[in-house]
Amino acid sequence: MKHFAPHTLMLGALASGLLAFGQPATGATQTTRPADPPITIDTHVDIPFTYMREPRFDVGKDTRLLVDLGKMERGGLNAAFFVIWVPQGPLAPAGYTKAVRQAEEKYEGIERMLMRYPDRIRLATTPAQAMANRRAGLLSAMIGIENSYSLGHDIHRLDAAYDRGARYVGLVHVGDNDLCTSSLPDTKHGEPAMNSAGDKGMSAFGREVVARANQLGMMVDISHASDRCVRDALAYSKAPIIASHSGARAVLDHPRNLPDDLLRAIAAKGGVIQTVAYKEFLKHDPGREAAEKKLQDAVAKAHGDAEYDSDKDDYLPAMARGMAEIEKTYPLPTLDDYVKQIRHMVQVAGIDHVGIASDFDGGGGITGWKDASETRNVTMALRHAGFSDADIAKIWGGNLLRVWGEVARDARH
Repeated sequence: MKHFAPHTLMLGALASGLLAFGQPATGATQTTRPADPPITIDTHVDIPFTYMREPRFDVGKDTRLLVDLGKMERGGLNAAFFVIWVPQGPLAPAGYTKAVRQAEEKYEGIERMLMRYPDRIRLATTPAQAMANRRAGLLSAMIGIENSYSLGHDIHRLDAAYDRGARYVGLVHVGDNDLCTSSLPDTKHGEPAMNSAGDKGMSAFGREVVARANQLGMMVDISHASDRCVRDALAYSKAPIIASHSGARAVLDHPRNLPDDLLRAIAAKGGVIQTVAYKEFLKHDPGREAAEKKLQDAVAKAHGDAEYDSDKDDYLPAMARGMAEIEKTYPLPTLDDYVKQIRHMVQVAGIDHVGIASDFDGGGGITGWKDASETRNVTMALRHAGFSDADIAKIWGGNLLRVWGEVARDARH
């Protein structure tokens, strides 16, 4: 495998301001809207299992998805990490086999998108490619793994994922897996509630995955990991690590959010925390949670299903109507709530170590940034909060590109 010198050149150009933020976006003038950042990168966008196979999930057209190509183009979202997520299942051969198959469905969906719309979106496997796509007026698709359960407890699948374009590896999701302890045990399926005694941190296989990711030049992602697992990742990784979609626990006390000491530790290692626009990590609202659960159960039952299936039910008209009614009583968090988290992270970790993530189509979406078409609202909110154009350029992509470039540069394939 090769090392790409353009990483260093591109990162230097970004840091020195050669990628001007003071000019209007393509097709815009200073009188129509403020300039766009050099690049806007969302590090966590989920996709359904039938992505690009069902007409309703053909993202070259207008869809009910929160991220499709038209919404990205209209809203000014230049690049996104599309996520290979699988739910946690049994740590047994049948469970691993199913997880590998489910991951394959998502890789194939992303590949279908890239093959069908090469004049609109291209794969980016290096920071230089992401910036080249931006200059050419093309969107960028990157790939991230969420829940390394999909590796099927086989380290060789990490190499295969890298070869298919994956550039970050999320260790865990909801429920402990064969790599490490989750911040949220799967109590629905019998795992005990989290306590300090139950936080076992990272396993030998988890350490093997971290070491191989360092060698490949793949970023290690600790979002969803328990506090002890995060500390283990910091100790075992030779490269900076990322949190692809996390919040700040000091602002909202939730196990999925990171405490200040871990925010500082990730920054001290050179990493980046991508602030997530997910309602439950921005605002405590048990009434809304209960109402959404009731609606999900009702919609599933009305369609003859034993339990709620997000891929099927989230995009039904009945769900849309029900969510609109819930919103009247239990409004979503706002961009102000989101910027409050960003500001805290910047104060604790530093301006060079904070980024942006939506978690769109995985539960993300807030008032003011309900889908990718409203991406410029985030930039405006940051401006109104007093962030400079240089700060915004870092938060919207510069910091992530720097970490990605450093991880790739120091890889030993």
